[in-house]
Amino acid sequence: MAQDFDEFHEELRSVAGDLLAKDRTIDWPVLVEAGWVGLEIPEEFGGAGATFAEAAVICQEMGRAASTNNFLGSAVLAVGALKALQPSDTRDTLLADVASGAVRVAVALEPLQFVPDAEGADRILVIADGGVAEVAATVTPRPVLDETRRLATVTADGEAAEVLRFEGDPEAAVRRLHDRAAVAVACDSLGLSEAMLSATVAYAKVRQQFGRPIGSFQAVKHACADMQVAITVSRQLVSAAVEAVAEDRPDASVAAAMAKSYACSAAVDVAGKAMQLHGGIGYAWESGIHVYLKRAALNRSLFGSPAAHRRQLAQRYL
Repeated sequence: MAQDFDEFHEELRSVAGDLLAKDRTIDWPVLVEAGWVGLEIPEEFGGAGATFAEAAVICQEMGRAASTNNFLGSAVLAVGALKALQPSDTRDTLLADVASGAVRVAVALEPLQFVPDAEGADRILVIADGGVAEVAATVTPRPVLDETRRLATVTADGEAAEVLRFEGDPEAAVRRLHDRAAVAVACDSLGLSEAMLSATVAYAKVRQQFGRPIGSFQAVKHACADMQVAITVSRQLVSAAVEAVAEDRPDASVAAAMAKSYACSAAVDVAGKAMQLHGGIGYAWESGIHVYLKRAALNRSLFGSPAAHRRQLAQRYL
């Protein structure tokens, strides 16, 4: 069973990689047509009935491609928030509309700044009063270093008419949403780290200095080895966090904090090394490495910095 599950993920990864390789910018209708938006939505509402583990595969491939799209805010976060709510006609209709692509939803976790993919969203949901409320809001785009992300400030223009309650403990539900967000970004950082290592190794094989490939120099070998070690650790932590979140384990917050703090910090280091090892071309606009470095830097800050997550982990020992 586990082998079949791995094979399915590899197939999903291959299909996603092929699609994202064609164009870094993926519009919402393309995400819907590919079936990625409805991955976690139950089949009764038009989705695939998959789990967060499958969504995590897509997140990793999007990081590998440094793709510009609305998947994080309007699929991973939106679907996670809607599925955490008590069943109701409003919730069920929203799930069906998201799966079909009829509406695009953005979710504002506290605070209402730097909300992913809020710009252009049809519905804005905010976390408040033990549930999720749809509000009329003013969305102000926020320019950030990473041009592959779309973040905005959400300002509610009035009180919500209806609050959709979370199923179970509201505090636990909000914590799970934050865990999902953190792990999704960690998956993205893992993917971009892998892309940077692959690009660096390929370049080191063909770039010659003093009559031989620079990959034969010990300093370059050691730097690439350091990148590989960091990626291997990141992969283990991210894999454990994805499994914990997908299975809603009691230790999911711990696993998420470990993955987010390490993988996102390591991604900045890996992208930085990639830029250095590419030499002068690495600093040129044409190389594209700056796109990955900027994305890695923003990922490090989104949904909790490494320092914030490590403080959270340290609380277990106080």
